[in-house]
Amino acid sequence: MPIHLPNQTRRQFLTTVGATVIAGSSGVRAGAAPVEDDLVYLLNDTHIGEKHPPESPVPTHLRLAVTELVERASKPACVLINGDLALKDGQPGDYQHLGQLIAPLAKAGVDLHLTLGNHDHRETFYDVLKDQRPDAPPVESRHILVVQTRHANFFLLDSLQKTMVTQGTIGPEQRGWLAAALDRHADKPAIIVAHHNPRLGGDPLHFPGGLIDSEELWELLASRQHVKAYIHGHIHDRSLARHRGIHIINTPATSYVADKTKSTTGWTLARLSPTGVTLTTRTTDAAHPWNGQSQTLTWR
Repeated sequence: MPIHLPNQTRRQFLTTVGATVIAGSSGVRAGAAPVEDDLVYLLNDTHIGEKHPPESPVPTHLRLAVTELVERASKPACVLINGDLALKDGQPGDYQHLGQLIAPLAKAGVDLHLTLGNHDHRETFYDVLKDQRPDAPPVESRHILVVQTRHANFFLLDSLQKTMVTQGTIGPEQRGWLAAALDRHADKPAIIVAHHNPRLGGDPLHFPGGLIDSEELWELLASRQHVKAYIHGHIHDRSLARHRGIHIINTPATSYVADKTKSTTGWTLARLSPTGVTLTTRTTDAAHPWNGQSQTLTWR
């Protein structure tokens, strides 16, 4: 069975111009727990496969995050899962399994938004998670939207160039949409969310599997002072950097890491204020030194 996401139907949220989603603006959702409208949960790289045994690490890691969210007395404004939802190449069974794992979020009244990465398949994703397909996409063949919260607007981009191609791209048409959407929503700090890392030089941004058109994207972002941060996954690690005043936030993978001696799995709590964000890492290994670590970033 396809899972209908988020908790309230996307059709109720999407507007024709700008594909804007309003999440948690009132602080209370009908029939649900109170909402902390300054809190956003960030996950990425879930890599859920159809045949993962239920108690194996990858689905267990996502289940830990879902359980934490469901058991919270108050809910975040929204949850963002930033790409590489599927194990390898976006098979239908992968998204069906993912749907089963995240179904408790909808039942608990948690708004959830998904982006796509290089291990996803856009049409298969839409075929299984049917309510994710917009009636009138603002950019053809791109899964994008704007999520509005109390202190910031999140611009969710689609950096999937082609399934199983490591490099990503935003592309001219999506950049055109983004420029117009940013100008239309200049009332609050803007946070860009895409699966791929920008390739702008310097450690840790040298990872060659990132955005091919990083420079073109950054010209667009840096010229708009209300753009404050860019959030990505893809690298299966955790790091912070800055380029031309914009924070680059690399959040841990929920599924697995390439080097267990350097990183770990988990998710991130982003507590927003008018002037910045406090990022708190939650790790799947409760004893890991990163668990509960926080760092506050101040907007330019």
